[in-house]
Amino acid sequence: MTIDRIVLAVAGTFVLITVLLAYLTGNQLWLLLTAFVGLNLLQSAFTGFCPLAVILKKMGKQSGAAF
Repeated sequence: MTIDRIVLAVAGTFVLITVLLAYLTGNQLWLLLTAFVGLNLLQSAFTGFCPLAVILKKMGKQSGAAF
């Protein structure tokens, strides 16, 4: 699996988990983590910088088209 796919899978998982936690606990503060993930995805689309991609690259994962 390439870095691109791992980043998308982790981001999607975080979004789903935080939305589920906000729903189940009734605590809307979980949605701040969802917003952080979304903003990070947006900025990485323009800058090409993603902290998770840097970590994965250092771990020796294969680069994809985006990172």
